[in-house]
Amino acid sequence: MSIFRFLLPAAVGLFGATAGAQPLQNPILFVTQFPIGGDFTAIGSVFGNHRTDMESTGRGGDLMIRYPDGTLRNLTAEAGYGNAGMQGANAIAVRDPAVSWDGTRAVFSMVIGAPTQQYQWGTWYWQLYEVSGLGQGQPVQITKVPNQPDHFNNVSPAYLSDGSFVFVSDRPRNGAEHLYPQLDEYEEAATPTGLWRLQPASGRLDLLQYAVSGSFNPIVDSFGRVLFTRWDHLQRDQQNDNAGNPYGTFNWTGEASNSIATADRSEVFPEPRIAANGSNTEGFTINHFFPWMINQDGSGEETLNHVGRHELHSYFNRSFNDDNNLHEFIAPQDRKTIENMLQLREDPAAPGRYIGIDAPEFYTHASGQIIRLDAAPTTNPATITAQYLTPRSTASFYDGTVPADFSGHYRNPLPLADGRMLAAHAIDPRRAGNDGTRDHPLPRYLFRIKRLAANGGVLAPVENLTAGISKSISYWDPDVQVSYNGPLWELSPVEVRARAVPPATASTLQAPEQQAFTLENVDVSVFRSWLRANQLALVVMRNVTTRDAADEQQPYNLRVPGGVQTLGNGGTPYDIAHMQFFQGDQIRGLGGTTSPNVGRRVLAQALHDPVAQRANTPNPGGPPGSAPIFTDGSVALFAPASRAMAWHSTAANGTPVVRERYWISFQPGEIRACDGCHGVNQQNQAGKPAAANTALALRALLARWRDRQVDQIFANSMEPR
Repeated sequence: MSIFRFLLPAAVGLFGATAGAQPLQNPILFVTQFPIGGDFTAIGSVFGNHRTDMESTGRGGDLMIRYPDGTLRNLTAEAGYGNAGMQGANAIAVRDPAVSWDGTRAVFSMVIGAPTQQYQWGTWYWQLYEVSGLGQGQPVQITKVPNQPDHFNNVSPAYLSDGSFVFVSDRPRNGAEHLYPQLDEYEEAATPTGLWRLQPASGRLDLLQYAVSGSFNPIVDSFGRVLFTRWDHLQRDQQNDNAGNPYGTFNWTGEASNSIATADRSEVFPEPRIAANGSNTEGFTINHFFPWMINQDGSGEETLNHVGRHELHSYFNRSFNDDNNLHEFIAPQDRKTIENMLQLREDPAAPGRYIGIDAPEFYTHASGQIIRLDAAPTTNPATITAQYLTPRSTASFYDGTVPADFSGHYRNPLPLADGRMLAAHAIDPRRAGNDGTRDHPLPRYLFRIKRLAANGGVLAPVENLTAGISKSISYWDPDVQVSYNGPLWELSPVEVRARAVPPATASTLQAPEQQAFTLENVDVSVFRSWLRANQLALVVMRNVTTRDAADEQQPYNLRVPGGVQTLGNGGTPYDIAHMQFFQGDQIRGLGGTTSPNVGRRVLAQALHDPVAQRANTPNPGGPPGSAPIFTDGSVALFAPASRAMAWHSTAANGTPVVRERYWISFQPGEIRACDGCHGVNQQNQAGKPAAANTALALRALLARWRDRQVDQIFANSMEPR
């Protein structure tokens, strides 16, 4: 059933109240929220939305369910949580419901508590709760999920195939509280650290995916993949650019609790944000929120189907300005491009079809226009294009005017099982510079959940889910009493229904790598066990002289001295001899060395993890943290697991040639192989398919591991990380 099959009625009404409207097939679970006026690291913001202070997350919202007959239930109120009027010890805010596979319960995040008197500061955390009794007439029960991190913020939960939870948390990567909070790479604001898995019964907690600037809103699709939005911002620190150092940036000597704040402000990767005068290296910046995926065991981190900037963005720069073979990327004029993709949902009527929101990172509370990507696992990324489902406004409305083609702002799209679509929607233009007063805030938008239907080839709102939910709320913030009496936001709808449990995806070894293990007589299971015991992963690159044909922004005429070469044209080839690896260390501080601010930003540092370095083949002729590129173009290296990694190829003298543009993290025991850098979608720069050779570098590393019996060498020699 097509989501475009409905015509636009004359006016927006209530479900079932509009002539010809069909009632919903299933109940809709959603949340109401206090409409915060500000949009910088506040509830509903694109990033930093996990904060619980009263300025960032007002209290007074609830977990609601709306049945097909129009009946509304306030589930949190029925269970004894929250209240209207003055907010205090029992005050709540609620977010991010997700329904279990059998449709009988749901998991969500809730924060409990608010100041009980003026000038009272408090610390509260988002925690995970499960609710049952979702059917009409059933008694509701809400229980806190056991064994979750209780002094950190846990949000955006979803059920994995085995019934355990995947969720977003700001718990430090290694649990070290002196590193809390992790700061993002842009504004150096507190950010989540990635996706975590909790098995409540046993209490086992695993970091499935480590994010330097934050990951958001995970879902499990019908193929068993964990999809999420990740903030990609692998660039140098903009707070460190200014003369005079107004932000007080500095580097700690390490991540340990006894590390020392130093006057050093140096950075080593990637290239500078602003090109130096006379340099052949262009300045580099990157800032977007793209769809990513992992397996349910945390392995295989990659952009969705390997889709990237070439398929989704409109422009980005080349890396060097003295090579006429390199070009700025400018998307074809008929290409539909996007800025970001937030709040992913899979269309249940079309597996592999993903609906999301393209919104700017500021100003709109993560609302924008609805977009679609068709990206089933077998879809080649070169064929993926964005589709616009709502009108793309051609003019700015931030001055308070509304363009003629403006249909409002959308967020939290929800494709339904019967082919229809819901979304939170607000028609109100942003009131530029008018957020009311601190004690009487004025929300910029009033989000209501609405059904959408086709109108002139695009979607538009046709019916409200509810008649509106209003509340009178007051709370201390903490010296000013905030008062609000009006409609609450309606956000995050989910359909309450049973669904087929998808397969539990996990890492698999590809044929070229399996061949290397066979030839070197190394047992894969024994090898993986050793990797897990030492918190390591194995990274294999088959031929780094090959690059995807679309990528003409970095050098693509590449050769290994005395070995393989892959040339895209007759331009001057670049010799590459080493692959230098970088690990993300949480060492950038703010506020000056005398009285540093809490929290640290991640900086790229040459690989120095002691366990990985002892296991790796020495490369005395290369730059620090590097591995040699073998004559077949291959690279193999042990990398620390659960830590952000990046890399670049270099000339023999260590000069960078081709740089990785994304952080990647690996799971303990993971064996991760790629065909080249940038990986090939359809053909490489020479018109050939992706490399499928059995890497000489991998065979050499396995032979060294086998002959040195490094599992014995490592016994009783583990160093702190």
